Amino acid sequence: MSTSATQGRFVIPEVVVTHFHLRKGEVVADFGAGTGFFLPSLSRLVGTDGKVYACEIQRTLTESIGQLLRSKNIGNVQVLWCDIEAPAGTKLRDGALDAGVVVNSLFQMEQKDAAFVEMVRTLRRGGKLFVIDWSESFGGLGPHPEQVITADAVKSLAESHGLLFERSFDAGDHHYGLAFRKP
Repeated sequence: MSTSATQGRFVIPEVVVTHFHLRKGEVVADFGAGTGFFLPSLSRLVGTDGKVYACEIQRTLTESIGQLLRSKNIGNVQVLWCDIEAPAGTKLRDGALDAGVVVNSLFQMEQKDAAFVEMVRTLRRGGKLFVIDWSESFGGLGPHPEQVITADAVKSLAESHGLLFERSFDAGDHHYGLAFRKP
């Protein structure tokens, strides 16, 4: 991605998802979907034959996501009220996903190891996990400085759960993007 595409900008879903190399018909989960910021872009990438799971623990956010999907007439996204930090907490079967995305959520998770166990469990062999998170606390935005999880810490965590680091990608100002693969 060119610097001008993200210069002075925070994470822009339409731009960042180009680094995921998703194809029509694939099955993807947004772990910690929040308000659904990435869902329209993910939905477009996988197309009508694909599926996106919006995994979110906060009930009020799952309701908001449902309203967003209805307002944009998006039919290939299923909202799951679930706990990524619990065993089988996403309710997805083993190896169900071609890819998983976790955006600005990892820093908030109290049980990061448990979350990785669950995310890796849901990926098929060869499946990808994309992690985007804050590289710093910036001007009162994002996490408190002590909550920031560094890219190196995420790499170590992912590798300790059997994922292979593939590459870094530009995720916008004050963020990093990391791509992993399940062997």
